[in-house]
Amino acid sequence: MEQIDKRLHLLKRHLPYCESDHVLNIAFNALCGGTHLEDFELLRNDEGYMDALGTERIPDPTTAGDFCRRFDRDDVEDLMAATNRARLEAWKQQPSQFFKEALIEADGSIVETTGECKQGMDISYNGRWGYQPLVVSLANTQELLFLENGSANRPSQEGAAYWLN
Repeated sequence: MEQIDKRLHLLKRHLPYCESDHVLNIAFNALCGGTHLEDFELLRNDEGYMDALGTERIPDPTTAGDFCRRFDRDDVEDLMAATNRARLEAWKQQPSQFFKEALIEADGSIVETTGECKQGMDISYNGRWGYQPLVVSLANTQELLFLENGSANRPSQEGAAYWLN
């Protein structure tokens, strides 16, 4: 969380949440099976969830949406850099065998969407509307290293060279 708050500067005031609070809220929502920002409302009213986090409140869907809309490309890259910086600290705790081999994978796949006019989406080769995110990961641990969103009509490997350098 410290790395995120050091590198990511989207909010003018940090009351009651910091950038890392929003990022963790989105991650926890996904871990709990949430697929939309609106799913935060269910978690906000779940006493067991709130007790497990040790908090009295989490951002509501509207606040989370406002946070997400503040991102531009540089901010996304800052968030990925902060995550990778924190990852280095975690890796220092690994046994030497962990560092013997690293398999990096880069691949894209079409993610269909129901929206009709969302920025950046397009029609794919098979007629599905959506996006084609490029995912660069450490295959050994399935850790996401980098992510770049692209339109569905682009080749799956497009942009990989940038992230692999």
